Amino acid sequence: MLQDAARERTQGTSTADAVTVFLCGDVMTGRGIDQILPCPSDPVLYELAVEDARGYIELAERASGPIHRPADFSYVWGAALEAWSRRAPAVRLVNLETAITTSDEPCLKGINYRMHPGNVPCLTAAQIDCCALANNHILDWGAAGLIDTIAALRSADVATAGAGRDADEAAAPALIEIEGKGRVLIFSWGSQTSGAPRSWGASADRPGIHWVEESSPADVRRVLDVVRAAKREGDIVVASIHWGPNWGYEVPEEQVALAHALVDVAGVDVVHGHSSHHPKAIEVHAGRLILYGCGDFVNDYEGISGFEAYRSDRVMMYFATLRAGTGELVRLELVPLRMRKFRLHPAAAEDALWLGDVLSREGARFGTSLELGEDGGLLLRWS
Repeated sequence: MLQDAARERTQGTSTADAVTVFLCGDVMTGRGIDQILPCPSDPVLYELAVEDARGYIELAERASGPIHRPADFSYVWGAALEAWSRRAPAVRLVNLETAITTSDEPCLKGINYRMHPGNVPCLTAAQIDCCALANNHILDWGAAGLIDTIAALRSADVATAGAGRDADEAAAPALIEIEGKGRVLIFSWGSQTSGAPRSWGASADRPGIHWVEESSPADVRRVLDVVRAAKREGDIVVASIHWGPNWGYEVPEEQVALAHALVDVAGVDVVHGHSSHHPKAIEVHAGRLILYGCGDFVNDYEGISGFEAYRSDRVMMYFATLRAGTGELVRLELVPLRMRKFRLHPAAAEDALWLGDVLSREGARFGTSLELGEDGGLLLRWS
């Protein structure tokens, strides 16, 4: 079953036989971000250390200076807006780790991300086409919060994948039609290794996420069958997976095996991995792109100490150009940015070089490396 999210997009700067897809890691527009936008939620939090979401604004302002409030809906995207405009991707996909709801019934799990439905224009200002929802925060405000989230996104013409009112809806891919170039199918899964509990998995009579345990042969077979059942010849298929811990560059063999099976057996063209707070290794397997961890993109972590060695405030935009009709990778451009005052800014040249060196080091295992391209961007090289 395909979700009712199909709509046509006209490809911008791509060539006639190619499609460019934008991907990034975690987008967390709740808590402090929500509080600077025009329609903030009730700021009460249920965390041990912080009881008011505005406390995260104070931390950021101590680190970087005053943040104007209310910010307009496009504020957080900053330099990303120009990058999108110049590259004109046909599809913009993010992993949204925030419930869009006014629910006051949190899941008592320590951290809860919530954005007011009145702030949905923050996402449409970035022209987001699809939000992957199978992650460890989308049920922070319970089943009611999840249902509110799906309704808010779809009412704004933003497709969703990976969560639903029942198991069928959660497993269904988002479908985006690209004029003259066919369909892009987007699947989304959330893994226990990212902190998404098994109980969050959707069932026949329970809302939830499309849950997977990547070390389970039965789960892997189920995931592959779901993709094969939906894919048609000529489709480009993206598998968006929230997996692994927040910190560390290790790529476990279970992730590699699942990614390869998705490509080799199910015909997936892009594996879009996320959960790590920093970018991780990149692989090109059988001509298909595998991003093992895209890192954070937008959040309210500014001013929080710890794990500075990972430089997680340096974030990446991924622009994957794929051959239309086959999904084979033609080009991957990465645009490094830096989060400051809850807004994305161009990264310094030193930051771009550092990120390129890190991803080249981690990609050596997979035969990939990064080199500097135009305008401070990075280009993937693979063997």
